[in-house]
Amino acid sequence: MTLAAPRTAPATTGSGSSDIVVTDPVDGSVASTTARATAEDVRDAVARARAAAPAWRRTAPAERGALLRAAAEHLRQHTDELAALNTRETGKVPGDARGGVEAGIGTLLQYAELGPVHRGESLRGQHGAADWTVPHPRGVVLALTPWNDPVAVACGILGAAIVTGNTVVHKGSERSPATIARLNDLLAEVLPDGVLVGVDGDAATGELLLEQDGIDVYAHVGSTATGDRLTEVAASTRAHVVRENGGNDAVVVDADVDPAWAAAQVALGAFANTGQICTSVERVYVHRAVADAFVAALVAEADRRTTAPSAEYGPLVDDRMRDAVHAQVRDAVDRGAVLRTGGVVPDGPGSAYPATVLTGVTDAMTVMTEETFGPVAPVRVVDSFDEGLRLAAADRYGLAATVLTNDTGNALRAAAELPVGTVKVNAVFGGAPGGSAEPRGASGSGFGYGPHLLDELTTTTVVHLEPAGGVR
Repeated sequence: MTLAAPRTAPATTGSGSSDIVVTDPVDGSVASTTARATAEDVRDAVARARAAAPAWRRTAPAERGALLRAAAEHLRQHTDELAALNTRETGKVPGDARGGVEAGIGTLLQYAELGPVHRGESLRGQHGAADWTVPHPRGVVLALTPWNDPVAVACGILGAAIVTGNTVVHKGSERSPATIARLNDLLAEVLPDGVLVGVDGDAATGELLLEQDGIDVYAHVGSTATGDRLTEVAASTRAHVVRENGGNDAVVVDADVDPAWAAAQVALGAFANTGQICTSVERVYVHRAVADAFVAALVAEADRRTTAPSAEYGPLVDDRMRDAVHAQVRDAVDRGAVLRTGGVVPDGPGSAYPATVLTGVTDAMTVMTEETFGPVAPVRVVDSFDEGLRLAAADRYGLAATVLTNDTGNALRAAAELPVGTVKVNAVFGGAPGGSAEPRGASGSGFGYGPHLLDELTTTTVVHLEPAGGVR
């Protein structure tokens, strides 16, 4: 059965020049068919958002927040529908798919509260004068969002942009087009016309969007290559760029931790969503004192996910992704790494790939230098925490990193020395609600979520007021 996104609201513009056909990564059947936007559709989308911008920026922040809250509650009524679309298109296991929709709703509600209290500052100037700052929306935001958690990630950018008075043109990944199209339609049913306009398409559609005048912000979550392209274009368009891109996140396992517990943490980080998370564990540095027990436990964790069908482990998104992941594994083995488990493409339809553990890796191998974005845990044994910390820091990416240690001094040193946006201690995932992080290097720039995203999506005007010189 083909799951096509309903067109119950005019959120997504266009008749489509051809179809985007997505196959189900579980069984290879057709998952969705979505019309690709034409060049005329792209121009119309930007024009609609630009036309809606003046009225929306003048809308009171409290009213914008109330509308965003209503949009979130409307989305809640369609949680099961969106989760099913996501599972069908990307293979995300049902529980995680539903969790992603619920997370997106929670993010919209959070921004509905934060937006109306996003305020400027009072400044201290000369006696008898007043000085303060006022935030203003930037204008039209081009939101480019990924497929690996399509609803949750998109809602972060959309919620922050909309509640601060911007209008949005939104293009999601061509790997989850029906999910994103339905998300756009549902939100647009509550919002004023033109505040959110969806565009369905692929990389070529994205290039058409970049050619359009009148876009003030490029907000992107996805590959480093695409982020670099946005930055290049912004040099001439002067659009503000907010980008969270690839990561090559490391874990350093200290000598003083329980190896079975550490292996469970690393397995969660490397294998959750089949390794298709921006902050997945990509490199493992384990102290020699616990290495043997750690590797044995990690192999057992990998085998448990692969051999026993469960609700926590699904396929890769498509054959193209599986080919890329498998190529990194084969390259490592060909160059001397030891395949401890996994690493074999299974027979049959779909794009399944086993949870994989490699040992004997070197820092010259692609699996250690580049983001894999698959269920692969490459393990390198180190002789000290210092060595692990040094190797973890020696990377062109700078998204996140984790240290597993009982030594408070080592934890504090990791926080001070790792050049990443987020340092996690003794938990590969988690964090306080509303946290903001700023990626480094090839992983992007700007605060991509949390309260600080409101600052990224607004400009600041400083106001200085003195009494008039004459009195009438």
